[in-house]
Amino acid sequence: MSRTAPAADPEVMDDARVEPQRLWCTVVHDDPVNTMDYVTWVFHSYFGFSVPLARRRMMEVHTHGRAILSRGTRERMEVDVTSMHSYGLRATIEPLAWPGSGQGEG
Repeated sequence: MSRTAPAADPEVMDDARVEPQRLWCTVVHDDPVNTMDYVTWVFHSYFGFSVPLARRRMMEVHTHGRAILSRGTRERMEVDVTSMHSYGLRATIEPLAWPGSGQGEG
């Protein structure tokens, strides 16, 4: 007579929730070193912005001291920030607000 092992009941987690992945952004900050034309060229070349959009983002950096240039996973934003540093621009990573938190973007 052959005996089979009893099948284990699957563990059910009623309270398990899948949280959305947190998003981050690449922020470029104003500096007194790089020319406006150069910053426009970097935004156009690296991010693939049209020249008019690259100019608008450059002016935002120039007039407001900073601009958000990209949004995504932390790993992707680390690549963008490192690339901005390689172009000689000052850039940081900042978290975006959680969806539904009522907070504005960071």
